[in-house]
Amino acid sequence: MNKLLAALIASAFALGSVAAMADDKTPSKTTPEEQAKMKAEREAAKTAKAQMTPEEKNAAKKAKRKQKLQEEAQIEKVGQPNAPAKTEAMQKALAATKADPKPLPDAKAKQEALKETTKKAGPGQ
Repeated sequence: MNKLLAALIASAFALGSVAAMADDKTPSKTTPEEQAKMKAEREAAKTAKAQMTPEEKNAAKKAKRKQKLQEEAQIEKVGQPNAPAKTEAMQKALAATKADPKPLPDAKAKQEALKETTKKAGPGQ
């Protein structure tokens, strides 16, 4: 019975994967006219890029880089709407931890510091 069940499950997976791998027969979303238009635009862009001087190419790279940085900054703003407040809170926490005492380097220094604090606290405490 278990072998039959295992064979049934294996065949279901096999048929499911064959159906998933089958070629999609839906028509393409772009018409041949649109494809020709896009191809012509690509060719025009290639020729325009080939005719650019090195200075123009550098300027185009800088403009593209600047645009990409602006888009990334916009995405960060949308993703973190309260980023300035978080930054301010982190800076306050950092300033508070700077006032903490530094850790002592070895056990002897720790014992001496402990003796000093007990002397300062007084004999009754």
